Amino acid sequence: MNDQANSVEQRFEAAAPAELSSWNRHDTTWMLGLFGTAIGAGTLFLPINAGLGGFWPLVILALLAFPMTFYAHRGLTRFVLSGREGADITDVVEQHFGIKAGALITLLYFFAIFPILLIYSVGLTNTVASFLEHQLHITPPPRALLSFVLILGLLAVVRCGEQVIVKAMSLMVYPFIVALLFLAVYLIPHWNGGILTTASQVPAPSALLHTLWLAIPVMVFSFNHSPIISAFAVDQKRRYGVHADERSSQILSRAHLLMVVMVLFFVFSCVLTLSPEQLAQAKAQNLSILSYLANHFSNPTIAFAAPLIAFVAISKSFLGHYIGASEGLKGLIVKSGKRPGAKALDRIVAAFMLVVCWIVATLNPSILGMIETIGGPVIAAILFLMPMYAIRKVPAMARYRGQMSNVFVTAVGLVAISALIYSLTA
Repeated sequence: MNDQANSVEQRFEAAAPAELSSWNRHDTTWMLGLFGTAIGAGTLFLPINAGLGGFWPLVILALLAFPMTFYAHRGLTRFVLSGREGADITDVVEQHFGIKAGALITLLYFFAIFPILLIYSVGLTNTVASFLEHQLHITPPPRALLSFVLILGLLAVVRCGEQVIVKAMSLMVYPFIVALLFLAVYLIPHWNGGILTTASQVPAPSALLHTLWLAIPVMVFSFNHSPIISAFAVDQKRRYGVHADERSSQILSRAHLLMVVMVLFFVFSCVLTLSPEQLAQAKAQNLSILSYLANHFSNPTIAFAAPLIAFVAISKSFLGHYIGASEGLKGLIVKSGKRPGAKALDRIVAAFMLVVCWIVATLNPSILGMIETIGGPVIAAILFLMPMYAIRKVPAMARYRGQMSNVFVTAVGLVAISALIYSLTA
């Protein structure tokens, strides 16, 4: 595992830990990289799921968005920072909880992130197939062939390394933010206030809580960028040393503020444009909100731009989540006692990802169903509960005890996991 930690560290520019200085290009790159990892399939499906719940649940979810995402990701970052120099999340888990517990949590970490790659594989294939059929009026190739080519292309980018992925995602964020903002503004004249008709109908407390309960996992998933947090924390500790916690919190807060403002403006613009019936139709078609809008409007600019934006968003999130999924899988292989060479390990992981993502993308399961029952709740266990447990039990994190944010993060995590249990037994 030391070889794995060293390989992660070597992929970032070498520099000695520095004093905390003014904001710099390195910080901006990471801020946009975190933003880019979070904004993907979850965000593009959030207007559908949140809008179907009605006006008041959407407002409450909007108010919870920033504290829910910032405090959770800050906790996970602090957890990784609490380990020894150069240790990624799988190493830190083993360091704090022992070999057996470390192996178990590494397994959960992998299964918290890997299903997201499957979700993105399905979403990407559906987006491209819909674009070919409705905008270019071309019969899409067989789904198995289309999904294989798309996933293979993304894995080719992955071979460039983590630093290239982070920089590429940060560069892709600029046009994406502009495009998302443009679409949200473009929709303003089309607002029909359909969802506002539910504003006067305040739901009963039990119904409101039930709606929020089932929507929390989707919210957790929509703003999640935990797969890249380990690499982020390792780089911050190497660069800033004892100041890593402070600078990491600054980067996270700005990234989350950017996420929440942009995403919620887009979400509200979408749900004010489409009726609840149309949102239900989009869910039934298993399309992202952008692909549905492209088919809904006759404007050729929107018809072509929306699917392309969805393609970029899902692709860059796939790349960001691959870092975490491959990190978890490599940790599992190494902890099983097998120690193949670095190149052989990379090939094994890439081949496994390609085959499984391709099979799932070809089968085309419900994306929202996968988010609600797998993605959000399992992520919650790693992102929300594990760091809070570590704060209670690990001496290196004792200074973070007694904060109200810990109670809030724990509560959100329990809500998300209980929603999974309900979904599976209902």
